[in-house]
Parts: sequence; structure tokens; C-alpha cells
Amino acid sequence: MTKSELARRVKETAYLEGEFTLRSGRKSNYYLDKYLFETVPDVLAGLGKAFAGHCGPNVTRIAGAELGGVALAAATSLATGKPFVIVRNRKKDYGTSKQFEGKLEAGDVVLLVEDIATTGGQVLEAAKDIAAAGATVDRIVAVIDRQEGARENIEGAGFRFESLLTKADLGIK
Repeated sequence: MTKSELARRVKETAYLEGEFTLRSGRKSNYYLDKYLFETVPDVLAGLGKAFAGHCGPNVTRIAGAELGGVALAAATSLATGKPFVIVRNRKKDYGTSKQFEGKLEAGDVVLLVEDIATTGGQVLEAAKDIAAAGATVDRIVAVIDRQEGARENIEGAGFRFESLLTKADLGIK
């Protein structure tokens, strides 16, 4: 799937207009429902392949934060043949009390995938958790950069940021 085909499929499956409150608390007149594009097989497969193209040569593991990053990390894992890990929003308080599901080891080099980046808040928390575990975040790659400060916040925190698409690629003004 080409970039323009991927942009078209993401927009036609997930673009909504109306009044919405984003996770950041900001108000928006449009919403990109990640679960609508992440649950469509051809879109998810296309995203996995596109993320694979951003996987640096030293990457040993793919990571995605719950909940939106899980399907993306799994699709990228299938496209690259590299194992993935799920970063919990907070450590479990039962069973094994883990922050990560799957194996994350000190020294791992991680490609952290994200669904939609607005301010970058959630993915920055995940990146910091990965670093605290002794692994290195090679880069953070989002499906869509809403171009509302995520890049500046993520790069300001010392992480490399890339996106597969921007709101401009989707024709959103």
C-alpha cells in the first residue's frame, strides 16, 4: 500500500467531524478514531509494513503503549519478525505486577509505535518507562501527527520522532 493509499484508507475509515475533546483536553472539530483504522485488516497490515520501513538496523524490539499501540506493535512485529512488548499505562497491581507485557530487557533497542500524536503525552510516558527499564528508544513513530505540538514535545524530551502521516497528508486543514 502506498503512502497516498494508506492516507486515503485511514481517512475513509476513521475521520469524523463534530465537536470532540481529545486526550490532551484540547477541543477539536475533527477526530481520527484509531480503533476504526486499527481494526480494518488491510489498513492494519499496511501500517505494519509502513512502520517496518522506520525500523532502524539496531532495533531489537517493537513496543506499543496500551491500548492503541498494541495492535500497531503486533502488526509491526509481524512485518519485521521482531518481538514486541506492550507498555502498560500503569504497573499491574495483581499477578506478576508487571509494567510491560512480553520481554523487555536492559540493552534492548526499541521502536516505539504510536497511533495518533497530538501533544505526545502518552507516548512520552511510555518512552520514559522503557528507558527506566534499561532499554533505549531508537525512535518514536506515530501513524498520524496532528501537528499540534507532539513533535516539539517529543524531540524536546530527547527522543527522535517520525510519523507515517500528518493531518496535511489526510487533507485536514
